[in-house]
Amino acid sequence: MKAILQRVISASVTVDKQVVSSIGKGILILAAVAPGDTEKEVDALAAKVIKMKLWDDEEMGGRWKHSVQDISGDVLCVSQFTLLANTKKGSKPDFHGAMGGEQAKELYQRFVTKVGEGYDPEKVKDGVFQAMMEVALINDGPVTFEMSVEPKPVEHKKSAEPKKP
Repeated sequence: MKAILQRVISASVTVDKQVVSSIGKGILILAAVAPGDTEKEVDALAAKVIKMKLWDDEEMGGRWKHSVQDISGDVLCVSQFTLLANTKKGSKPDFHGAMGGEQAKELYQRFVTKVGEGYDPEKVKDGVFQAMMEVALINDGPVTFEMSVEPKPVEHKKSAEPKKP
């Protein structure tokens, strides 16, 4: 799973000329689910994004000291499968690196839910999965980070072979 975090002053999502979500100060998370991702990767990334230290401590001094939780900020999650496009060959993006269909939707919705459970569901907003969205934001800084959690390869243990006499 891959995500782009942007520290924002405000952000919103519009679908069919209707604003469906908007936030004030906080983070905009563009997220994509990859083939092979499971609940484990989704849960790990959800826990990580809300703990990222993106704000300075104005009172005590120090850079990169506060997370979105620490500042009681808002979170806007937007599904964006294009984050996983392969653009190395030719001029047309290849989207085989993104999970499709119902499984991607379920894992993405789990991500949004887990972000809310790890923080505050009232402060977590969402776009519309698979919709053509207009995302507006005022980037703060600008501060933008790329984060990912990749599935761990399955290790196969060798069976113990009996020793030859």
